[in-house]
Amino acid sequence: MKDEKLRREMIATCIFMNERGINQGTSGNISVRVEGGFLITPSGVPYADMQPEDIVHMKLDASHTGPRKPSTEWRFHRDIMKKKKEVGAVIHLHSMFCTSLSMLRREIPAVHYMIAAAGGPTVPCVPYVTWGTQELADYILAALATRHACLLANHGMVCVGPNLKKAAWLAVEIEALAAQYWRALQIGVPHILPDDEIQRVLEKFKSYGQGKEKRVPTCC
Repeated sequence: MKDEKLRREMIATCIFMNERGINQGTSGNISVRVEGGFLITPSGVPYADMQPEDIVHMKLDASHTGPRKPSTEWRFHRDIMKKKKEVGAVIHLHSMFCTSLSMLRREIPAVHYMIAAAGGPTVPCVPYVTWGTQELADYILAALATRHACLLANHGMVCVGPNLKKAAWLAVEIEALAAQYWRALQIGVPHILPDDEIQRVLEKFKSYGQGKEKRVPTCC
């Protein structure tokens, strides 16, 4: 089977997200860029039951192969892959704290310097529209023009990375930021770091880590 190792890695990442408690059931979806298009998780298949052959290969023209239907959210995965060449993986989750903030239509502001991992001083929240629609895909693509993550109002979150490992790292980090912000709001009004400080952090991230294996995503 072509890309079998990558397919297994996608399934393992889905299971990890559920076990970590930042996703649940069959909600959420993952895609990874491959030659000729991208691989995407199938619609409605429990992650614990998913097999490598269940992962769907899609082309950028939206045609697909395999025995399963692709995730109903394939449109924004396709559009991100088509427009953002630096993106190698896309993760969508219904994580608890990101989703809670999205119900309030709140972006995540710069309450911690690690917000810079999302590409700027905020994680924006896009307006609510029905899931699986082109309108939602358009909103997400616009939000990710200058960011690596965004919230979806009354829905969840999306983040991207140059590969699946870094996208998964960012998903965990954004949910942690959302949880920290939510908790801080329970007892007061958090102080927001200024934009110029976040810019300094972005510059420092460029030299962070051990050479090629930098822990913080910097390219997307």
